[in-house]
Amino acid sequence: MEEGSVTVEQFLHYLKFEKRFSEHTAKCYGADLAQFADFLLNGSNIAQGSGIRHPGSGIGDLAGAGPQPPVPEAWAPSEAGAATAIATQTEQEVDQRLLAVDVDEARIYLAYLNEKGYSKATIARKLATLRSFYKFLVKTSRCSSNPLTAIRTPKQDKKLPRFLEYEEVKRLIETPPTDSWLGARDRAILETLYSTGIRVSELVALNMDDIDFLSEVIHIRGKGKKERITPISSSALQAIQHYMEFRNKRAQNNSHFDARVLFVNKHGQRLSTRSVRRKMDKYLKVAGLDPAISPHTLRHSFATHMLNNGADLRSVQELLGHQSLSTTQVYTHLTTRKLKEVYEDSHPRESMSQDGFGLQESPGGNGQP
Repeated sequence: MEEGSVTVEQFLHYLKFEKRFSEHTAKCYGADLAQFADFLLNGSNIAQGSGIRHPGSGIGDLAGAGPQPPVPEAWAPSEAGAATAIATQTEQEVDQRLLAVDVDEARIYLAYLNEKGYSKATIARKLATLRSFYKFLVKTSRCSSNPLTAIRTPKQDKKLPRFLEYEEVKRLIETPPTDSWLGARDRAILETLYSTGIRVSELVALNMDDIDFLSEVIHIRGKGKKERITPISSSALQAIQHYMEFRNKRAQNNSHFDARVLFVNKHGQRLSTRSVRRKMDKYLKVAGLDPAISPHTLRHSFATHMLNNGADLRSVQELLGHQSLSTTQVYTHLTTRKLKEVYEDSHPRESMSQDGFGLQESPGGNGQP
């Protein structure tokens, strides 16, 4: 949105340098705002002219209104993308439209997103972006009030994080061959992901001096540029040391090799998160595991296995780098299920019930005496 909105650029600057959001997160906010501005300039003005108010099938749950008629196709912003459309407008026009938004226009936009088939989670994220943006405008005296405060966040379906059983994790980690530098690197990557529970973005950001072999800890730069120290297992350290033997030899023969970076690609440069995903897809197939598993599944597995083996929730929160304990608490649903299985297998009264010694129904089968 270089030519789109001075106000948005100031907001993104605020996110990166005052709120300390990552470049990637700031770009996501920018993309959401570009789409919204594109809709305002090329969509909602047509909608208002049509005389239809608060459109959208079933948008009542999303925007605080009742059932609405569907969104006309004419409202949809151009398929060429938000950035192209916005580039044709002057900065003043874009800013004026953004600053003039009211709650009705915001609801119309949510209706459009719903009609286009966006998931509730995606709509909730875009709504959060708009809330933050207009909160910034109020804070900097550009707006008198936040038009998004009157709109409810869509209620999302609760999805428990997927995790692997330990034997599945073991099978995956042991898949890469360790007699080549790429295999040794990939084994070290999988060991590190499961041993520490770090995010893939945190893994690829690791530098050589972030590994403390003596203290068996690693230094992590997490979300919002927050840093933490977390333990790492001896098996992961051994895998990293083995990989480094190959890595250091390759560094001697490559003048473009980035000596700072821990996990490098074949050109000696920092590995990307996408590359990690591609490598994992390859090993999932070899190991005969579900190809839908992602590197983040190892993070879920780490947290679940830690709790199942007696770790307290606060400790797991710190290890994962979660700002809020409520984010970590989702894993307690998984461990509660495991505890219930243990209870059913172990409690004497539960065993008696399963063996036919518990309460019996009457011959009529309706449970009445």
